[in-house]
Amino acid sequence: MTEGDVLNIAQQAMTTILMVSAPLLGIGLMVGLAVSIFQATTQIQEATLAFVPKIVAVLITFLILGPWMLRVVMDFSINLFTSINNYL
Repeated sequence: MTEGDVLNIAQQAMTTILMVSAPLLGIGLMVGLAVSIFQATTQIQEATLAFVPKIVAVLITFLILGPWMLRVVMDFSINLFTSINNYL
């Protein structure tokens, strides 16, 4: 196993992590921004108002995109385990 192989595996792992986490983080960011704008315009400063919608939105996104996320992680894992003979 060369340094290039290690870097290639690390790059694939980071790409997989970003692909899986980006939708959840993006939805959380957009909902948080929308709630913050709503709080600023209505002058409501309730802490749970900022927290609960983000959790609900991320949970719904996870339920919708969960099968796709699982498929991406499983494809990476299967590819890694099937090519382990090439790295030894």
